Amino acid sequence: MSLVRWFFWPTAVVLVVSSTVALWWYSQPRRHHPPVNAAGNQEKDKKITNPDDDDPTEPPETPDVKVLRPRKGAMERTTVQAGSVEADEVHLHSMVSGILKSQSVLIGNRVKKNDVLAVIDVPEIEMQVKRNAAVVEQAKARVGQMEAKVEIAQADLEVAKAQIIYAEFDARAAAALLSFRSKYLKRIEELNRTKVIEDAVVDEAMERYEAAREKENAAKAAISTARAQVLTVDAKVKLSRADVKEAEAQVKIAEAELGKSEVMLQYATVRAPFDGIITQRTLYTGAMVRALGDRGNQAPLLTIQRTDVMRVVVQVPDREARYADPGDAAYIEFDAFKGMKFEAKLSRIADSEDPLTRLMRVEIDLPNPDGKIRQGMFGKVTIVLDKEREKLSIPANCLANGKSNEVFVVRDGKAYLTKVSLGLVSNERVMILSGLDLNDKVIMNPPSGLRDGAEVNAMDMDEVGQKSNTSP
Repeated sequence: MSLVRWFFWPTAVVLVVSSTVALWWYSQPRRHHPPVNAAGNQEKDKKITNPDDDDPTEPPETPDVKVLRPRKGAMERTTVQAGSVEADEVHLHSMVSGILKSQSVLIGNRVKKNDVLAVIDVPEIEMQVKRNAAVVEQAKARVGQMEAKVEIAQADLEVAKAQIIYAEFDARAAAALLSFRSKYLKRIEELNRTKVIEDAVVDEAMERYEAAREKENAAKAAISTARAQVLTVDAKVKLSRADVKEAEAQVKIAEAELGKSEVMLQYATVRAPFDGIITQRTLYTGAMVRALGDRGNQAPLLTIQRTDVMRVVVQVPDREARYADPGDAAYIEFDAFKGMKFEAKLSRIADSEDPLTRLMRVEIDLPNPDGKIRQGMFGKVTIVLDKEREKLSIPANCLANGKSNEVFVVRDGKAYLTKVSLGLVSNERVMILSGLDLNDKVIMNPPSGLRDGAEVNAMDMDEVGQKSNTSP
């Protein structure tokens, strides 16, 4: 057994070493062993060349490049944000309580402005309208009565004024009679002193004089009484006129009450506030309808959405919100309408940002004559925030060597690496603030190996890849 052990282990070691050496040998490169030709001789190292390769001693060919000139006003500051559709939605409640008499619409029905949607039976309001109409007629009749009283009072005033004139005439007659009786009494008294006439005649003349004087006093008193009567009747005229105004005010109060009851009766007929579609219906014919504000169910009778114009809501981020203005152009693409783009303008901006999200709400009114755009739709909105009309711009593929501030400009058949100052940058264009002018020819897609000052064959192109008619 020990003999086998001594024989096995040396043999195993030799086999392992031999295998390792053989593997190492065959893994080495063959360059240490030149190939043997058919004559059995080793071939000397030769450089195998491709007959199609250019001769390195020949000068390189002049590359062909496409050039274009910078443009004015082609650069736009845009923002692309998600937008969602909202509709003007109105919940129609009843302003009166009653029984739902009729309802002519269901959800999904399209209606026009002022179409009758529902009618509520309110007999007590109808009776109130009739009662208030009668009160109005009564108040108008009272105005007529008060106006008649004014006319009567004015007639009495004229009579009172005439009484003053009559009293003044009577007073003048009494004064004349008194003057006559005074003169007559003096003559009688003179005759009596001469004993021509008796004392009885004097007494009779005195009595007549006193009667004339009292009559004059009575006439004067009648004038005062007539004047006082004029004042009294004039006050009655003014009072009557005040009664007329009060009666007219009562007419207005009655008419207001009538108008109120008529408005309440109009509330019993529910009409469409605008063109739209019914999106919700709560009650059915025969149900009890409660006025808004009464206790009980406050669910709307109907809900209507406006469809002729939809509102697209966009949240603009803080860095771009300051450029947004009403009237800016907007292009809307909805997920539901692939390949369609709707043109619109910003209708209004919030002019204030949400302090939590730093976003500003922007709204776009989008015409929807066929009603295909619906509330809740979602899409992409591109807003043109600003147009730089005087700044130059070039396609983004003109930037050289992957740098953001260098381009190749062709002058006299050579390409010169030129540094530029950039403004706005987008995926398609870059704004040039300085470094280029309108006459420069900028190389599009410059070759990666192009060197500063290298000769090139320039071909004028436009920005869509078509050959330009501009002379080099």
